[in-house]
Amino acid sequence: MTSQTQAPVQLADLTTLGVGGPARALVRADSEAAIIDAVRTADAAGEPLLIVGGGSNLVVADDGFDGTVVQITSRGFHASSADACAGASVVVQAGHDWDDFVHQSVLHAWSGLAALSGIPGLAGATPVQNVGAYGSEVAQTVAAVRVWDRRANAVHTFSNSELRFGYRDSIIKETTVNGSPRYVVLTVEFQLPLGRQGAPVRYAELARTLGVEVGRRADSLAIRRAVLALRAAKGMVLDPADRDTFSTGSFFTNPIVDSGAAVPAGAPRYPAGDGRIKLSAAWLIEHAGFAKGFGLADDGVASGRAGLSTKHTLAITNRGSATAADVLAVARAVQAGVRDAFGITLHPEPVLVGCAL
Repeated sequence: MTSQTQAPVQLADLTTLGVGGPARALVRADSEAAIIDAVRTADAAGEPLLIVGGGSNLVVADDGFDGTVVQITSRGFHASSADACAGASVVVQAGHDWDDFVHQSVLHAWSGLAALSGIPGLAGATPVQNVGAYGSEVAQTVAAVRVWDRRANAVHTFSNSELRFGYRDSIIKETTVNGSPRYVVLTVEFQLPLGRQGAPVRYAELARTLGVEVGRRADSLAIRRAVLALRAAKGMVLDPADRDTFSTGSFFTNPIVDSGAAVPAGAPRYPAGDGRIKLSAAWLIEHAGFAKGFGLADDGVASGRAGLSTKHTLAITNRGSATAADVLAVARAVQAGVRDAFGITLHPEPVLVGCAL
């Protein structure tokens, strides 16, 4: 079923960052058939199209979006099979709340997702960005993604290998322009081992919190609780009372460089495959001179309306009256500062709609 709103809707109201101007039309689609119908209708009319889920990974320009916004509101999941050897095959609707599904996976003893607790947004967005945190990413458990291919005008199912997963990347993201994807996610199928134990803990901070060695397992519920606590301490769990959570989460991805590249002394580094290493964007930001809360003073950057989180330097936050221009001003200042200090260019993680760094 679809419902359409013709009066201008402020996209700020549909995003966790809380910035963005009006959309010319908004269609809410609560099923696979409704999503396809809404997208086909917009395409047939030659309308610019923006897909919105939970809005946790969007920065929309203050001018808004002069086209049709389709908000995905489908809900639900079901296990199509489950056995001790193959595990559970679970199909999730694109519009289902991601953290609710992670919680349900823990309750059902479907292992592998607990470290991805607390991430805002919807299930359908997770394979687009290859969402990851605390040593886990969805590429490790996604079996297939069912999409509407707007170019072919047909439903298509991608296997894991066909999705071309990379660091915060996939074929779905690579073929998305200005928030308008070629492939609109309908459902995501996860293959999850059965059991109360989570996947091996791969992240040192999480391992210390749990009191286990890196590479060892822990109870999935304990992992979930630990991750939620760690994320909350960094302002990375949505909380209406905490302005630090009005963000897109990490604004910059961790840069990946060749192993022979000049790396700042003391910078944390992690193997990234193919002879490359991954650096910590947060470390680079802090050591380039940007402290937590940068931009909150009336310093001419964003006049206190936007700034780095007071809890974590990777998040740019809306303090209550920020515009997209304010957020981007902070991002540009940080990006330029890191480039000047280290010769490394940070790239944004959220999708920028109608705007750019």
